[in-house]
Amino acid sequence: MPTKSDLIRSYFAAYKTGNRKVLEEGLAADFTFTSPYDDAIDKQTYFARCWPNHARIRVHEIERIFEEGEEAYVTYRTVTQAGDEFRNTEFFCFRGDKLLQVEVYFGASYRNGKFVKQAS
Repeated sequence: MPTKSDLIRSYFAAYKTGNRKVLEEGLAADFTFTSPYDDAIDKQTYFARCWPNHARIRVHEIERIFEEGEEAYVTYRTVTQAGDEFRNTEFFCFRGDKLLQVEVYFGASYRNGKFVKQAS
């Protein structure tokens, strides 16, 4: 069985390249996704609301993964096609080789290398 880190890397690669099949097969039937915009949305809602954003990505690089048992934290840096840059951390929970839950924590945003203050 692949490690959780291997699975996470495959999900990030699939998101960047638009290979939806990898995620469809990797997400548990009762998968949930939570972010500052989404409160435990289900798999179908995730694909409708979040998946289309993969087309905005120019660079998507994992900086670190901390894995323990069925859980992992991932910090990554993304640059959009428009040149915006941000860094987020996500908490992944697995059930075996299926991704059960993701919680996203947003980091700072940048445009052309300069910090962009977010509206409160």
